[in-house]
Amino acid sequence: MNFFITYGTIEFLQRLKKQHPEEKLYLLHKEGDQGCLLHETTGETIFKEGHNYEALDHVGSIADGKYVVMNNIAVTDEGRPSFESRFNQRARLIEKEPGFAAIRVLRPLSNDTYIILTAWEEEKSFTDWQASQAYNQAHKKRGTSEGVDKQPAIFLRPSYVTSYHIMH
Repeated sequence: MNFFITYGTIEFLQRLKKQHPEEKLYLLHKEGDQGCLLHETTGETIFKEGHNYEALDHVGSIADGKYVVMNNIAVTDEGRPSFESRFNQRARLIEKEPGFAAIRVLRPLSNDTYIILTAWEEEKSFTDWQASQAYNQAHKKRGTSEGVDKQPAIFLRPSYVTSYHIMH
């Protein structure tokens, strides 16, 4: 599956979405007038500019969510196999969490930043997951010598999280 992201004003992105009703497009917004548009397809994108990804793992439907969290992780070329292996071996406990809607593990095709995207029925579902035993289990190696966070040679810079609300 191919996954594309473009950014812009909400007004511009809404127009773009309306022009392509046959496409699987998700309009996300933050506070203010800025947002992003996600395009999920097996083909080419309709976007003229943006970021291109391949979905390494995908479960659920983004359309079932109202809140999206994207963990943006810049990985070196040499670190890609190790990083992807970690996600291929994930425990998959998140899928059982109340309020979970979808996950996409996105491999960058035009930059160095992977995105781990999760969609939730509401923001509280995400924060509840962060406080759960499943979250602790999924991140149990964090901070240890086995944790991917303690292998700085594979990361280009610190990761960062962005969150959005889905406009339906």
